[in-house]
Amino acid sequence: MPPSGSVLRLVRVFAYCALTFPLMPVQALLLLLRSPLAERLPRTYHRLVCRILGIVIERRGTVSLTRPTLFVANHTSYLDIEILGASIPGSFVSKADVDGWPVFGWLARLQRTVFIDRKRRSIRNQRDALNARLQAGDRLILFPEGTSGDGQRLLPFKSALFGAVMEAAGHDITVQPVSVAYLRLDGMPLGRSYRPLFAWYGDMALAPHLWTMLGLGRLGVRVTFHPAVNAAAFASRKALAEHCAAVIAGGLSAALTGREMVAPAPPPLAPPAAPALADAVPTS
Repeated sequence: MPPSGSVLRLVRVFAYCALTFPLMPVQALLLLLRSPLAERLPRTYHRLVCRILGIVIERRGTVSLTRPTLFVANHTSYLDIEILGASIPGSFVSKADVDGWPVFGWLARLQRTVFIDRKRRSIRNQRDALNARLQAGDRLILFPEGTSGDGQRLLPFKSALFGAVMEAAGHDITVQPVSVAYLRLDGMPLGRSYRPLFAWYGDMALAPHLWTMLGLGRLGVRVTFHPAVNAAAFASRKALAEHCAAVIAGGLSAALTGREMVAPAPPPLAPPAAPALADAVPTS
């Protein structure tokens, strides 16, 4: 017999703390020593957290292992951090106020998160910071919507930060669109009425939403890695942002409706002659 909601919450909180707090100083030491394990440990950690929270990830497509790569994804919930962190060996791009959050801000710093302030007066500095990390060969995960949505549809992309990619386009920056769809609860389709139990958006308070989510069953999520492209193949940051938005919206819609995804439109300019960076996405 599965544990009740209250018992399940306590078990998950205890397991999360027992995993997280001992690993934090380990990761800090690995970063200090510049050990390659500092990049591998977060992925293992996120996979274990997904198991604790009952998140079952179905992956489609192939993750780009090119350095550097900018992964561009839709944003539905704080759970996206665990889901994508378990799937991608990289660091996140996050809004600046997360840096001040207790525990979660520390965890973000330990994963070398790039904190950005989306105010117009500081966008240039933030773009330079992203550019530097990409030119250093890092893999970064960006949520261009700028906030989380309801999991049903894609919000408009903010294209300003794509400028960092275009400025570094001469360095062959790979960009891979990724769609994340929340599909099932305990094996049953997660309809519109139940999706807000996991999607965190609008004026929802974090603590009560998190407490409710911890008492729920197993969440089935599909993560689709769409064909990667080269930033240099696009005429502008807006063209790159529009391409990524179209691909991700198509992947999200296909996953939610259970239909086959329509092939994404090609880049507006032919990509330069180079080894292929895109991988086909399975359609079965």
